[in-house]
Amino acid sequence: MTTTAGGEFGNPLRKFKLVFLGEQSVGKTSLITRFMYDSFDNTYQATIGIDFLSKTMYLEDRTVRLQLWDTAGQERFRSLIPSYIRDSTIAVVVYDITNLNSFQQTSKWIDDVRTERGSDVIIMLVGNKTDLADKRQIPLEAAEKKSRELNVMHIETSAKQITTEEGEQRAKELNVMFIETSAKTGYNVKQLFRRVAAALPGMDSTPEKSKEDMIDIKLEKPPEQPVTESSCSC
Repeated sequence: MTTTAGGEFGNPLRKFKLVFLGEQSVGKTSLITRFMYDSFDNTYQATIGIDFLSKTMYLEDRTVRLQLWDTAGQERFRSLIPSYIRDSTIAVVVYDITNLNSFQQTSKWIDDVRTERGSDVIIMLVGNKTDLADKRQIPLEAAEKKSRELNVMHIETSAKQITTEEGEQRAKELNVMFIETSAKTGYNVKQLFRRVAAALPGMDSTPEKSKEDMIDIKLEKPPEQPVTESSCSC
């Protein structure tokens, strides 16, 4: 069996751009950091402009490279966002389950995605910070309703209200995706990226034999360095 530099089994390595969107301090950077390095930093650092990271995932008989674009949630950087959405394959819109405003603003972020990409994009709505469930402001039912209203992809992997199987069936019927995560504990972070990878063009089904280990291949950062503003659980 031949393995090439581009990918396993002689297949070229396919690259897909994922852009992370959402209000400030919802945990976009923390989700990426947990996925890339399996770590979490309790010190909040606001993203300045755009950060770019890249990682390879091995799925059954193919290898894909995910290019992860971490965007700033601050209003002063909002004008930069459309140019990074334009050529994205997947938009990951993140909100904080303890912050109602961040949940309400997901409509605006998803509208921005569809303005730039139309229907030629996969959208994942992510409710982050489940480790702060005792401070939850957004019930699971409200998140499901939001995903239906916005016609974004949905999966339910928590059994808090309905079973995972029921959520998956509903996701299939509605053709939407939703998942709740905790970047702090790592809850559902790998599952988030596996679902994203399974939804990519050319992926016919959810990979059952995804490798647990994923290899870092490139790290690029803009000249600006993040500025520490405060501490929070992101």
